[in-house]
Amino acid sequence: MEVVPAWAPAVGFTLLPHAGGFLGSNITKREIPTWYQTLQKPSWCPPNWVFAPVWGTLYTSMGYGSYLVWKELGGFNEKSVVPLGLYAGNLALNWAWTPIFFGAHKMGWGLVTLLLTTGTATATTASWYNINKIAAYLMVPYLAWLSLASALNYRIWKDNRNKK
Repeated sequence: MEVVPAWAPAVGFTLLPHAGGFLGSNITKREIPTWYQTLQKPSWCPPNWVFAPVWGTLYTSMGYGSYLVWKELGGFNEKSVVPLGLYAGNLALNWAWTPIFFGAHKMGWGLVTLLLTTGTATATTASWYNINKIAAYLMVPYLAWLSLASALNYRIWKDNRNKK
């Protein structure tokens, strides 16, 4: 019987969030020079090159946090359903934003998705806090970035909603 190496879960959980980011990046790369470039953006909008390293860092941080929670709770079991279920829902919403905003050009629905993502990220962080404080703290930069992303999405939607 093949035994999973001790490091494999840590690597798997840490890399998992990157899967959706990687798939979404194909849409983003296609839309930035065409559609996104034509949108009016606020003066405080970060330059395009900032997004990939920020998301890479955030995905690594939250992925490792999920590993810490999984490990602390002894794997996938009854105790881990809520904290890891909230996290899974958060990842699904996070990954859905790119095809909605960039792929379908639905800026308003992108904002709704981001607000739901922020809500599930907050709930995830709160549920992790009593399990593993480090895991919860690893979510804080993500929450901060989601706040900025939501404000940015709102302004882009508000300033461009009549644009075809």
